Amino acid sequence: MKLKLFVTTLFSVALIGSAFAGNPQRAGSAGASELLINPFARSAGWGSVNVAGATGMDASFVNIAGIAAFSGNTEVTFNNTQWMVGAGIAMNSATLIQRVSDVGVLSLGLSAFDYGQWEVTTENQPEGTGATISPQSLIINLGYAQKFTENIYGGANVKLYSSSISNLNTSGVCFDAGVQYRTGVDDRFKFGITLRNVGPGITYEGDGFGVTLPVPTQGVAYSQTFESRSAIFELPTSLSIGGSYDWELENGEVTAALNFTSNAFEKDTYHAGVQYSLKKLFEVRVGYKAFDDRTDGTSTTAISGICGGFSFNVPTGEDGSFAIDYAYRGTTSAFGGIHSIGARINL
Repeated sequence: MKLKLFVTTLFSVALIGSAFAGNPQRAGSAGASELLINPFARSAGWGSVNVAGATGMDASFVNIAGIAAFSGNTEVTFNNTQWMVGAGIAMNSATLIQRVSDVGVLSLGLSAFDYGQWEVTTENQPEGTGATISPQSLIINLGYAQKFTENIYGGANVKLYSSSISNLNTSGVCFDAGVQYRTGVDDRFKFGITLRNVGPGITYEGDGFGVTLPVPTQGVAYSQTFESRSAIFELPTSLSIGGSYDWELENGEVTAALNFTSNAFEKDTYHAGVQYSLKKLFEVRVGYKAFDDRTDGTSTTAISGICGGFSFNVPTGEDGSFAIDYAYRGTTSAFGGIHSIGARINL
């Protein structure tokens, strides 16, 4: 009964979310876009397509249900992403996956964004005051997933988001929920659905909203500081539905995956990807993400559709391993692409 209630609730929320999603006229009106950036090189290498089959640390971003399909006991990962090389934006993340029972797995993750130094300008000094600021954003997530039956996995994730500059800051909370269904010989066919970044709107606060204006009087003139209000911005909610299939080969495995994502504040996207694994020692993957430009007929993103990556896995014991992951995603000519590199330790 608990499983039936969980699945029914998730699908009901997903249908409600999809009713408001995919409106290109709302594109760019959400905030906290950092929540949409995949910090993990392994899954980013094929466009976060594997909603149905993601496991371990990748599942904590792609579909939280997949952490319950993690076969080990502990996994620790570190990742660095150079976002749109030339923009001076970097993201560093660390994640811990820990099995807490035969069927339950916990995840704890931290992602920190560094935007470099910005020169301070004012109305009176548009060329710069000589001072600099260093904006920062932080995402902390805590997730739990469980294997409900031999075929069904489900989970939920809580994210804490904060962003700040020298005189302004904001913070908020949002949630993810997901389900994976695995069936067929050796669970080769997989289906997944996940709803991400659902939460209330948030606002900025701080001294930066103070405005000093002259007060019109007769006689002695003086100025007074007024505080303006920040508009409420919504979080970038999305609904993803995908499937995948594994083909067993003599020396490895090929996985093909498809995914559709309905975005509340940007165009819908279609994902396709293929991954080849050589005896689980070396993996290579490629993906493509197509944006639905039918409404206006033009591309409205600096990110191109093609992406690719690879992984090297080195066994360190009977159950342990060490892996290096790399991913590249193309961008328009104004930038030098997106590079991600990560290290995974299984204990």
